[in-house]
Amino acid sequence: MITFLAEHWLDIVTTVLGLAYILLEYRASVWMWVVGFLMQALGIVLYYQKGLYADCGMEFYYLSMTVYGYWKWVHGSVSKEPLPIRHFPKRLMLPWLAIIAAVWGVIYWLLVTFTNSNVPLADSFTTALSIVGIWALAHKYLEQWFIWIAVDVVTCGLYFYKDIPFKASLYGLYVVIAIVGWFKWRQMMKSAQ
Repeated sequence: MITFLAEHWLDIVTTVLGLAYILLEYRASVWMWVVGFLMQALGIVLYYQKGLYADCGMEFYYLSMTVYGYWKWVHGSVSKEPLPIRHFPKRLMLPWLAIIAAVWGVIYWLLVTFTNSNVPLADSFTTALSIVGIWALAHKYLEQWFIWIAVDVVTCGLYFYKDIPFKASLYGLYVVIAIVGWFKWRQMMKSAQ
């Protein structure tokens, strides 16, 4: 048991931080960005050790987006009020789908060409979709929850496969919380209107 915990301590710590993060996101609390920053910093080490190179690289993007998201939630509204929950603009749907496809293809090619990744398709998919997901979260778009549901389902299976059991279980829980979170944010958005 001690050996197992010693081998998985980073997985456990990032899982606890991830649980705190998603619960703060569910509550639409600005503190999720602070917890997220620490989680991503530790995630860089974890994913590199496990050969999830796209996820590792994604953590650097997440670090910058946690700073941006925090600023956007606190100072990003024109009225100087906290940023409201709103719908993803329809005019952005097609451009963002194109960006997801292009980023997915580029990351897949990079993983196949320059790494020893044995999961390039799934690793590049979750990374590409997460780029849009964190951006949509920073803008408090309600539909960001749908993006995370897709990411969480694939990541759950991927992490079990890569022997990151605690984090994989967390992503299974993320699916449930994302579904409930969508309903919660929708209710909060309607109440604010």
